[in-house]
Amino acid sequence: MTYRINNLCVRQGTETHLDGITLDLPLSGVVTVMGRTLAGKTTLLKVLAGLQAPDSGTLERDGRNLLAIPAWRRRVGMVYQQFVNYPHLSVRENIVFPLKRAGLSADAIARKLGYVTELLGLGELLRRRPAELSGGQQQRVALARSLVKDTEFLLLDEPLVSLDYKLREQLRDELRRIFRDGGDRLVVYATTDPLEAMIMQGQVILLHEGKVVQAGDCRDVYRRPANTTAATIFSDPPMNLVKGEIADGHLRIGVGVGSDVPLHFRDLPRGAYLFGIRASDVELGGSGIGARVALAEINGSTTVLHLELPFGDMVLLMEGVHPHAIGDQVALNLPPSRFFAFDADSQNLVAAPPVD
Repeated sequence: MTYRINNLCVRQGTETHLDGITLDLPLSGVVTVMGRTLAGKTTLLKVLAGLQAPDSGTLERDGRNLLAIPAWRRRVGMVYQQFVNYPHLSVRENIVFPLKRAGLSADAIARKLGYVTELLGLGELLRRRPAELSGGQQQRVALARSLVKDTEFLLLDEPLVSLDYKLREQLRDELRRIFRDGGDRLVVYATTDPLEAMIMQGQVILLHEGKVVQAGDCRDVYRRPANTTAATIFSDPPMNLVKGEIADGHLRIGVGVGSDVPLHFRDLPRGAYLFGIRASDVELGGSGIGARVALAEINGSTTVLHLELPFGDMVLLMEGVHPHAIGDQVALNLPPSRFFAFDADSQNLVAAPPVD
């Protein structure tokens, strides 16, 4: 049994925010909706929450269209990018507010409050006001207020985007535990970050310009992106793509740059292709292809190099801190065993590296 989203469309003037979305969602577990800014993620969550009416389409369960139910009667909780807490209320009062409004007994409220405060580690903060909390603590309070309700859907719209790097990393792990232990509900988690999708596990939906590019188990989608759009969305940095060809038993991507055809390409016919390689699979050093450093970024514990090569630009991702100056000359190795192949015309995947 599943939720069925059928031909969901949302338009505003000449702009289309959701374009014929059709999907099956599980009744429980985690589904990550991934896409770039303006892909349609927030619009989809608002429709599921009843905060925005679609122009057409349904959300069905057991033959019943849930979109026809008024928002206030839906068993839905939503947490936004910017955490929303009532500043004049204590943490305890913020969390139990929806329960009191629903008319629950004092015993039922105490039971539910105890459950979420233990789950989220808020027990020592119950008497504080939101202004006395850190950003991560405030986000956990907003999450607790949604979890404490008897919800069928828990919708999270990029809930970690406004937090600093270290806190975001910590809360990712906490959220995965919370969702695993959080009861029989469906969690729909919107993000632009592929790493968050992999951490949350479960099903992933890739959105681009209001359309579903690919959907499935996050590991399968990562290993076999359906096309170049899916490949670039579900890689951070985006997957490197270069034009090339297969001919006479060789793979060529530039003048004088090539190799024997790798085993996973052995059944591909000769001709032109787009070859993809993830930034983390590009290797630095040795006597490989010459490249010029156009930009070097150090992000926490990783280094990202933007490189200029004779046949195009590439991005390299390395663990650790590796200072490089703009204009430095470096040598690259592009392992053919890590290449993806996409059809040159349709840009659909035709071959992927074997799973490690």
